[in-house]
Order: sequence, then structure tokens, then C-alpha cells
Amino acid sequence: MSNFTIGIDLGGTRIKAIAIDANGQVVHQHYQPTNDGDDAIWKNAVATSVMEIRKRTGNEQSVAGISAPGLPNADNSAIAFMPGRLQGLENFIWTDFLQTRTFVLNDAISAMLAEARFGAAQGRKNVVMLTLGTGVGGAILIDGKPYQGAFNKAGHIGHMVIDSDSYPDVIGMPGSLEEAIGNCSVEKRTTGRYTSTHQLIEAYAKGNSYAAEVWLTSVRKLAIGLATLTNILSPEMIILGGGITEAGPLLFDPLEEYMAKYEWRPDGNKTEIVKARYGDLAGAVGAACFARESFLERK
Repeated sequence: MSNFTIGIDLGGTRIKAIAIDANGQVVHQHYQPTNDGDDAIWKNAVATSVMEIRKRTGNEQSVAGISAPGLPNADNSAIAFMPGRLQGLENFIWTDFLQTRTFVLNDAISAMLAEARFGAAQGRKNVVMLTLGTGVGGAILIDGKPYQGAFNKAGHIGHMVIDSDSYPDVIGMPGSLEEAIGNCSVEKRTTGRYTSTHQLIEAYAKGNSYAAEVWLTSVRKLAIGLATLTNILSPEMIILGGGITEAGPLLFDPLEEYMAKYEWRPDGNKTEIVKARYGDLAGAVGAACFARESFLERK
């Protein structure tokens, strides 16, 4: 096996391709627009990225990992279910197309794996990660390995029910965590006063009482969700990533206060909550990690 592993993050806007060494150092990067809407274009763009990375590393034997939205199939050779986006992605076997051994992983799990191997959770065995952005993504690490569950559906933490009497989310779950804090619902939560979480937090920081009520209600519901996860999974650490975490203390300070109220802490044990270290490259790094580990396990 090559000293380098290729990782590709297949997003709706950009395709990010990297090569990492055994220590997780990114040695090469290659970005291209996705051009979602024409699958021939974005699939060929992935192939071009792989060829470019191979050329730069001077090695044709590198295995590859792809981070993508949706649910992978049982052997992680393709995304089996991804309705509405990236037409042509479902059941597309990347190993055949790229002519290199390729492993496919959900994008949220990829981001968590990057944190677990080389980021905020390095050395930890039991970890939960949430990405707070347009929606709420999630991933679970158990005994050092990503937990995908039956049908590879595990980790969709955003669809946890927080308020059973509230609006249904995109998959029909009433009052989900995603509806409580995701950017997708902020206009609804604020009755049209704010169109983005950034605007809401900005108003909260300036002392607007209405913004404070809405934002702190959202953070309280997040804390309830996290406390519930600590009871079910008992992780050592919860990692929060995504654009909403850029609020910094405006998120983490009230969250800590609510966690102190809701988290069950027998013998004073509490779950550490940290901000993700990886940003833009998390999916690609995690995909490369998964590919390397999967190849060594299955070869």
C-alpha cells in the first residue's frame, strides 16, 4: 500500500481532494466545482482530482476514500440512498469508475473520523459529533470505530425528538433537534424577523430581548438533546462542528449552563464538550482515514 491515501469530499458546491500521509498530514490538495445537475461532469471531476493527486504524489497505488451525503451500502462501496441531490450518486460503484480501491462513507461520519484520528478527539474511544449548520448532522464513535448501524443509518442525531408537539422536520419527525437549532428553521422560529442564525446571534449579542429568548431556547433544546445522548451512549466527549459553532462563547457559555442543569453526572463525571478542530477539510481527511483503515482490515 502507498504511503499516501487519497480523500475526497463530495459536496454540493465543491469537490475537495487531498492526499494524507500516515500521520494525517495533508501533503496535497485539489479543489474543483461540483456542478451538481450533470452527473457526468461531477463524476469526471472526481476522476480528474484523483489523477491530479496521483500525479503529485508520484504513486499510482493509493487507495481512496469518498465522503458524501447519504447512506452508504453495506460494504461501503457506494452511496445507496441520497434522494434529491447529486443525481447519479446512488449505487454508483467508485472502485470500478476510478480504477482504484475506493471506500465510501457518510460525510458526517467522515468529519468525526478526522477529529478522532488527528483532531479534537485524538486518542478517545467513545465520541459523539454533531454538525450544526443548515441542519444538524451527527456521527458516533464506539470503541474507536465509526458506528454505522443497521442500514448504515446511525448518527442522524438531528432527527432526535425534542418537542413532540412541534413542527415535523424533513423526514417527518416532530419537534426534532434540527428544527430546534438548525439554520433551516430560523426564519420559522423567529416568525420571519431573522433569516439566518448569524443574524439571530448578532442581535442576541447586541442585547435584543426577543433574539435572546429565541436563541437561548434553541441552546436549551440542544443541551437537552446532548444530555439525552450522554444517557444513551455515555461518550467521553461530544464534538460540535459546523457554521453555528462560530458563535463561540455565545453558544458554548449558555450551553455549559444548561448542560449543568440537564446532564446526569454520577460521581461528578461529565462529558467534555469541545469545538471541532477541522474545518473545510474534515470530510476529506476522514474519508482518507476510513479508506486506509478499511483497506488494511479487508485486504
